[in-house]
Amino acid sequence: MTARVLHAAVIGGGMIAAVHRRAILASGGVVAGVLGSSPERAAAVAAQWDTTSFVDLDALLAANIDVVHVCSPNATHLEYALAAVDAGLHVVCEKPLATTVADAALLAGAAANAGVVATVPFVYRYHPLISELRARRMQGRFGRWNALHGSYLQDWMLAPSAGNWRVDSAAGGASRAFADIGTHWCDLVEFVSGERIAEVSATTSVAVAERPATSTQSFSGDGGYGPTEAVTTEDIAIATFLTEAGVPGNVVVSQVAAGRRNRLWFELDGADGSAVFDQENPESAWLGHPDGATLLARGAGELSDAQKRLSFLPGGHPQGYQDAFSAFVADTYEGIRTGRLPDGLPTFEDGARAARIVDAVLGSALSRAWAPVR
Repeated sequence: MTARVLHAAVIGGGMIAAVHRRAILASGGVVAGVLGSSPERAAAVAAQWDTTSFVDLDALLAANIDVVHVCSPNATHLEYALAAVDAGLHVVCEKPLATTVADAALLAGAAANAGVVATVPFVYRYHPLISELRARRMQGRFGRWNALHGSYLQDWMLAPSAGNWRVDSAAGGASRAFADIGTHWCDLVEFVSGERIAEVSATTSVAVAERPATSTQSFSGDGGYGPTEAVTTEDIAIATFLTEAGVPGNVVVSQVAAGRRNRLWFELDGADGSAVFDQENPESAWLGHPDGATLLARGAGELSDAQKRLSFLPGGHPQGYQDAFSAFVADTYEGIRTGRLPDGLPTFEDGARAARIVDAVLGSALSRAWAPVR
């Protein structure tokens, strides 16, 4: 049987929206149109994408579509995602799902009540070796966890001239670095280890006190100076945590680490073995054993069924971030078509949990005390 072709609308026209578009097409979907920050912006993006543009949200909701991809600034997620859910449409919403715990919970509850498929792109779950490490943990091959630690480092906000809408708490929310990338690390480590972060002790800092008031730097590398304003969202966050089982951990998150473009790295140390994964080198994972260490290559040696499902190219033919993103969208679309969510698909519930972790990190940094993840 031929799978039903899903028609998607994309809200937003920036870098991540283009990633969504490629994933939609790779998953056999059709980009039915785009809604931008203005009709002019939407028309320009639509021309590049060879699709149509929507003049406003009402026009999008009235179109013949199945799923809405929300790729707009964080503060708009609630309005757009909730409108789509209320219209009975399926939704893929960028993280953070919302800028407050209450709004994230509202979206998760609305999606559940509406019975729609609603997912958040914690796409690092979809690297094949992540699935392999998770499968080995579920087989008990690492033993009891002793410690979970790592970092997520970027440098795109290093220059004082770097400005972006995420710096503005009104558009991006109270947290920047941790909400933007720290949540990816927490989601991934919880997914692989099976542990749940229960409480945190955190500190945050601002490396650049003032930045341009308008976007002067994008992921494409454009830069420049302009009028500046005080920065209130963190460049750096460091969180020590305990899991529900009492396992200690630590993560360093920074968007001002020179030379680090997108280094999500973790080490999980167990009583019987350790595992290390580096997102910038996703074709291999380091495995520690009591008698030494080995390097596990994707597509080589013993493969779990979980890795086989996502490892669609032979070893030596690298798969990367866009492949992981496309696999996530493909699983979302499978859930839409069948009504059954594939194992490991991150949903609005995962997005709401991420919001609670961010809230605990900010609360701990403010109080200088341990804070529970409520």
